[in-house]
Amino acid sequence: MRFTIVALSSVLVLSTASASEDGSRTLSPYFHVAGDGDTEQLPLEETRADVTVAGPIARVKVHQLFRNGGRRPIEAVYVFPASTRAAVHGLRMHIGERTVEARIARRGEARRDYEGARDAGRRAALLEEQRPNVFTMSVANVMPGERIAVELEYSELIVPEGGVYELVYPAVVGPRYGGGADPSRDRWIASPYLHQGQPEPWKFAFRARVESAVPLKDLSSPSHDLDVKFASANAADVTLREAGGGNRDVVLRWRLTGDAVQAGAMVLPPSGGSDVGYFLVAVEPPARPPAGSQALAREYVFVLDVSGSMHGFPLDTAKALMRDLLGRLGPQDLVNVVLFAGGSQVLAPAGSLPATAANVQGAIALVDAQRGGGGTEILGALRTAYAIPRSDRSVARSVVVVTDGYVAVEAEAFRFVRERLTEANLFSFGIGSSVNRHLVEGLARAGQGEPFVVLSPERAGESARQFREYVERPVLTQLEVSYEGLDAREVTPARVPDLFAERPIVLVGQYRGAARGRVVLSGRSGSGPWRAAVELGADAMRGDHAPLRILWARRWVERLQDDLALAPARELEDAITDIGLSHALLTRFTSFVAIDSEVVNRGGRPDEVQQPMPLPQGVSDLAVGARSAAAPFAGGGVLQRRVDGQAHAIVPAAPAAEPRAEEAAGHGASPRDAAKTRASLPPGASADERRPAGPPALHVTVDDAGGLDASTVASVVAARLRTISASAGATARLRLTLDGSGRITRVEVLSASDPKLRRALEDRLAGFASGLGRASRAVELTVVARSRRS
Repeated sequence: MRFTIVALSSVLVLSTASASEDGSRTLSPYFHVAGDGDTEQLPLEETRADVTVAGPIARVKVHQLFRNGGRRPIEAVYVFPASTRAAVHGLRMHIGERTVEARIARRGEARRDYEGARDAGRRAALLEEQRPNVFTMSVANVMPGERIAVELEYSELIVPEGGVYELVYPAVVGPRYGGGADPSRDRWIASPYLHQGQPEPWKFAFRARVESAVPLKDLSSPSHDLDVKFASANAADVTLREAGGGNRDVVLRWRLTGDAVQAGAMVLPPSGGSDVGYFLVAVEPPARPPAGSQALAREYVFVLDVSGSMHGFPLDTAKALMRDLLGRLGPQDLVNVVLFAGGSQVLAPAGSLPATAANVQGAIALVDAQRGGGGTEILGALRTAYAIPRSDRSVARSVVVVTDGYVAVEAEAFRFVRERLTEANLFSFGIGSSVNRHLVEGLARAGQGEPFVVLSPERAGESARQFREYVERPVLTQLEVSYEGLDAREVTPARVPDLFAERPIVLVGQYRGAARGRVVLSGRSGSGPWRAAVELGADAMRGDHAPLRILWARRWVERLQDDLALAPARELEDAITDIGLSHALLTRFTSFVAIDSEVVNRGGRPDEVQQPMPLPQGVSDLAVGARSAAAPFAGGGVLQRRVDGQAHAIVPAAPAAEPRAEEAAGHGASPRDAAKTRASLPPGASADERRPAGPPALHVTVDDAGGLDASTVASVVAARLRTISASAGATARLRLTLDGSGRITRVEVLSASDPKLRRALEDRLAGFASGLGRASRAVELTVVARSRRS
């Protein structure tokens, strides 16, 4: 079997924006392109995390070292992640022996002060929150040969589940699909990335000290090889055994001997003339009730992400998870599947199907056929899932979202789910080594379900088992909280939902007056009524409880942000801002800014440099290239699937448009560079006249896919060739040989009009072994490269 791919030279990218399906402009991540030797392109030299865990509280210091090895002053901009539970409360900048402490300010004020210092030639640092788990660090006027260290501090609360404590230190931000993002607020999405498999270009280190009042056991990591040294039975020092490892989250897990859980109360009394104190109460729930003899019927609507960022390892993990989830359904259950990329596809649009063996096998076959490609229109998928007709509203519906979460419409998704709590609850599964936990956890919180993160296919079965247990056998229901003798105020959560997981119920709040009395929780467990009480008193007050103040503020801001997503209001924005300012807390509306007094750059504004990020482990180049186009689903077209003797239409996504030049090339200019390029073009010039004369990149389209998915073939080959430039009129012919599983086994350059192009193709295609989908037998691809302008 033979088919032809035509590779055409494209124009230089003028913008990171691309067209979405509705004609609007979207922000897009792009691939890093090295510049000249005068400007440092990789300013981040080192990032290190120093973690101290004492009981349920973790304190983290993140050390970032920026250096300028070029010949011009630079402004380094770095996008990096943090824990979804992180309360960031400190920032300082180190220049040699001098230290500049940052101050908290309203976001707009902080940026104006930073830009004023930058333009005046002074060193400055600015820390801004883009999402609760995504920050940007900007460091201005790093002079040639100079190093500037920036250190930020945050605290977080660690709540065990099933007796297991877990600390997650996120190391990399996955590329976000920009559909629905606000270009004026979300410029960080248009960030540069390295190609798949390229390691982080900086030193990465992680070390932790874990201490507990109860001896530790089972200290391990599912993400990294550890070097663990026990200082005592109650304390251990942890470092990473491997060099690097900054392309995935660091996950640290441990238990306490006897599977004890640190429950009880912590109190921080008022100080500094304030009459407000803070308290934390943790109550261990009862054991999960035993499985009943007859499970209640439920309807499960699985919403599976099959976009470009899920291609390869993440989608393989999701498939393993889906096979387990679907295989565990009983004949009394109903099942449906919604696939989404740039559009949505439904297994049974007319209504969910009985989970018979035949129907389940049909759903598994549909999932197994997917390969991944296109954008990530999660809002459209949620609308599709919730709109599926229901034949029996007495059957409880659960929506189960499976995704890596690489989108920028978290607030809109949370609002959509919260507005429909009476229609379904929602469980979410994050797939991959560095998922967007803000989306995964936030969706579950909005839908009063549970979030899961599945790091690998091997762990899919355990996650599926946990999910089924949670749904069938909640630990506690009808929970209520009362306070006896305590003037408690602004407690989070304000309402305790049904408890699915075997984790302590944690309440954090303020109080006035004396810290006395008790907190009482009541509800129903599988064995009947349940009640627990926690006494507050002098024993709960200790000096190391100082983080309670900032942890309460972080939780209260999280609640206000949930309310803001549901109903935007100026009063909520002001409340979040006030908490950020009064508690020195980084929020969406408050930022940290540090400004040095010394003027070091008298020659003008520094060159802005966007620090490129590695792709998360297991994520392919398809996560960056052509994300805005809707990819056709495997099988394409309008299908009729016959299940249990009935035909069920499969609604296809919108057909994929031919990739725009910059999308197929997979990279773009930063917004600032794009503005410079546009400014240099003649006014009124036509589109063709406005094209710069620089060497174009190769552009790939497919004339005949020979039975394989044309969009997937084009995307995979274009991703491999996207760093190659060709002069106008250059041509080349390639032959790619695939085995029956779709793996490339041989690559030949048959001809090339330019020797440099031949060498570039041979170098870039060396070791190319991507999967292009299943074929009935071995196939050959002929690739033709020539200039579109020739």
